[in-house]
Amino acid sequence: MHEVKLAVGKDFFSSYSRLPKAQQKKTEDFIKKFQSNPDSTGINLEKFDSVDENLRSVRIDRDYRGIVFKEPKGNVFILLWVDHHDDAYDWGRSKRMHLNPAIGALQLYDEVILEGRLAENGDGDEREEVLFAHVKDKDLLRLGIPEPFLPLVRIVKDEAHFDELESIFPEEAAEALLLLAAGCSVEEAWAELETARQAKIDAEDYASALAHPDSQRRFRLLSDDAELDEMLQAPLEHWRVFLHPTQRKVVEMQANGPIRVLGGAGTGKTVAAMHRVKWLLEHVVEDGQRILFTTFTRNLATDIQENLRQLLSDEQMKRVDVVNIDRWADVMLRHNGYEFGLHFHSGNKSIWEQVLGGRPLDYPAAFLRDEWEWVVQEQGIITQQEYLRAQRSGRGTSLTLRQRMEIWPLFEEYRRMLDEKGLMEPMDVARECRGLIERAGSELPYRAVVVDEAQDMRVETYRLLRAIVPPQPNDMFIVGDAHQRIYGQPVVLGRCGIEIRGRARRLRVNYRTTEETRRWAVALLEGRQFDDLDGEADSLDGYRSLVHGSAPVVQHFPSFGEEVDFICARIAELREEGVDDRNICLTSRTNEQVNRYSGALEVKGLQVKIIDNSMHDDRSVSGIRLATMHRVKGLEFGAVFVAGMDAATMPLHYAMDSAADAAARAQIETMERSLLHVAVTRARRRAFVTGWGERSPLLVNLT
Repeated sequence: MHEVKLAVGKDFFSSYSRLPKAQQKKTEDFIKKFQSNPDSTGINLEKFDSVDENLRSVRIDRDYRGIVFKEPKGNVFILLWVDHHDDAYDWGRSKRMHLNPAIGALQLYDEVILEGRLAENGDGDEREEVLFAHVKDKDLLRLGIPEPFLPLVRIVKDEAHFDELESIFPEEAAEALLLLAAGCSVEEAWAELETARQAKIDAEDYASALAHPDSQRRFRLLSDDAELDEMLQAPLEHWRVFLHPTQRKVVEMQANGPIRVLGGAGTGKTVAAMHRVKWLLEHVVEDGQRILFTTFTRNLATDIQENLRQLLSDEQMKRVDVVNIDRWADVMLRHNGYEFGLHFHSGNKSIWEQVLGGRPLDYPAAFLRDEWEWVVQEQGIITQQEYLRAQRSGRGTSLTLRQRMEIWPLFEEYRRMLDEKGLMEPMDVARECRGLIERAGSELPYRAVVVDEAQDMRVETYRLLRAIVPPQPNDMFIVGDAHQRIYGQPVVLGRCGIEIRGRARRLRVNYRTTEETRRWAVALLEGRQFDDLDGEADSLDGYRSLVHGSAPVVQHFPSFGEEVDFICARIAELREEGVDDRNICLTSRTNEQVNRYSGALEVKGLQVKIIDNSMHDDRSVSGIRLATMHRVKGLEFGAVFVAGMDAATMPLHYAMDSAADAAARAQIETMERSLLHVAVTRARRRAFVTGWGERSPLLVNLT
């Protein structure tokens, strides 16, 4: 036999993860033996009763079997499933592998379920309106719908009906139909799917089909034993191995400058960013050069660093600096002899009190503090003349030139007092760090910068990033989503020296949450305006999840104790369903709340673990996770409880009370809604939103 080409499917890793340890070891030994010679003694490659004559069973041991696809005329094999003897055969009997000749990709589907759904729904009434009546069969086939599914497409009545049937379609077929249902033309859907056009498809060339981007989202061709060992060490972490075609497209994109990638929660932006690091190391970064992977908060940088360790080799990891940008700038200045105390704007109220004390002012102190942060600091204003010319869009309260002249001395006094006390705000640190780099005139070792959670970065931060790496091909990779902005203000990248025209991309498929949770989370943001990180409006049009399940459960109670009882009862049910405590998270708005819920759960006999802001979530440690809503950014769990949703906490009452005007209050409420949106979308399958006392106004009309 010619050299064997052995691939593994995503479902195989899921089934492997559920095996007893002894059978996992036997499966690993089997794969290595099979790769050397599938005809060797003990493999027992045999046909069995399946709808697909190309499926085979293989012997793992006396009680366990694997299910393998065998190319009809060649040497390609694909490991699809492994399980106890009878369960493996039950899984394999109804499966069919299909090489789609229209798109050149391999598609695996359940033929028995397909036939059952057709029988349940009947042939449909030709007089009855159906969702895809306007699309011709030839166009459906061109978009990747397998021919056996055409009768099912023809009886889909509406979007709700499609939601019921969606899960049995191959992923790319479901995505194509979702786009058509959303009003896209066939050509628009084709372009959005990034489907590879091929002039001619050999319906028997399975090796080439494995290389197709749509095949690679679920099948991986093995190269050597080391790669196999690495994948089997963490079989459920599919993100390390399988990428959606749109993700792969941006990861491997050759660009003449910065790339910006937008996408809603759960679309895999961070995954794409981490794979981009690997791609850059293998194709762009030369010896002696490094990559800076940065984000807004320290805890996110910590989480990303731990995940990168799973994706990169030790040698590759040594060439990547993973650090939040404020920390990087702080270290850079101190390394160059600067001595200062770092103070965040919110912590400098005592200095503002000294500046404003005793002065007759026409403006609230909160308004002046916000004016400093969102106008003066945000725009890097140093002189009065710059302030007089500054743009103040979105500030709500207008100021005449004379009023600005009256206010400016207060800002000068505030800056003078910071200097006297040896203090710098993060924006000052970023500005001074940029000036240091530009004055030095020498290049830093970074070949590229990768930015995660880009929506939370500030103007001075982006100017600093532009100074860290000089303009060149493949220099910056920026991912974010303004709908998840929980810090900062809108930024226009083009005004920071970061030109993305022609290099802006979008991810639309949510891999994390159910479609029901996604809809609930998006409804929180209805009527609010969001930007695309470059001065234009952005929306979540076309953003969908392909996974269906329960909608978030929203419950409110008269007392804290009743809320805790409800949470504990639901945790008990989740445990009965097999959900591990480590895959359950309770999140609240404040640290005070987190500590209170932690104590209440411990009193009920539950083991808990609070996720510290400076440490990654070590999943080897048991216990139900607790964290603030800000801390869970970047994490995900099987089930999430968003607790403490009362009127005083969401939105945070003292933030709303201190707002200077209606515009500031609207901005705070939008951020609070985005924060709740972030918290709920950490849930993969189950989400619960609870509270006690007076109900949060953010939950009005949401059930």
